[in-house]
Amino acid sequence: MKSLKSDRLPEEKIPPRDRIVSTACQLFREHGIRGIGVDAIAEAAATNKMTLYRHFGSKDDLVCEALKHSSQALDKAWVDLEAENPGDPRAQLAAWVEARAHCLSIEPYGCDLANAAVELKEQGHPAHAVIESLKMQQHSRLADLCRSTGVSDPELLADTLAMLLEGARVSKLATGNEGPSMRFTRACEAAMASFGIAPKASS
Repeated sequence: MKSLKSDRLPEEKIPPRDRIVSTACQLFREHGIRGIGVDAIAEAAATNKMTLYRHFGSKDDLVCEALKHSSQALDKAWVDLEAENPGDPRAQLAAWVEARAHCLSIEPYGCDLANAAVELKEQGHPAHAVIESLKMQQHSRLADLCRSTGVSDPELLADTLAMLLEGARVSKLATGNEGPSMRFTRACEAAMASFGIAPKASS
């Protein structure tokens, strides 16, 4: 079997636990949660299975931590939206659409959380509670942003934009870049326009 050990990062400078989590996140994304085992994760993280289990009691625990890790980039994205468009929630919302469209164009595997929810079908898997919590946190932030724009039904706008994003991700996986997902930005702008938010002016 070809080694999965990655040379992306200076591994010796990263604590073993962090290295295991980030490696697992990437391998789950590329191969699926069921498609990769703890032996391969430990090898790719330049450690061993004993160390992995010392930090995580089970593969399920590692899955949960990897999903939390994958969502951290979204937390930073919200901070960046506010910093780049201070005091202008409508500009922040337009920037959210632009940022999600960019991610949609470059992410080959879709949403880690949504993919995990689909793959882990069994009832009671601990990852489901993590996925639901993280998804609801992100949706709450989007709803708060929609609310701050002053539209009449911010929850409906947030639900609409969230469903357009989730649908676009699935569409891209199913039909590629030339399918309906290519109209994600236009669809979002049409939805926002229906709530009285004008599309971002072209530069």
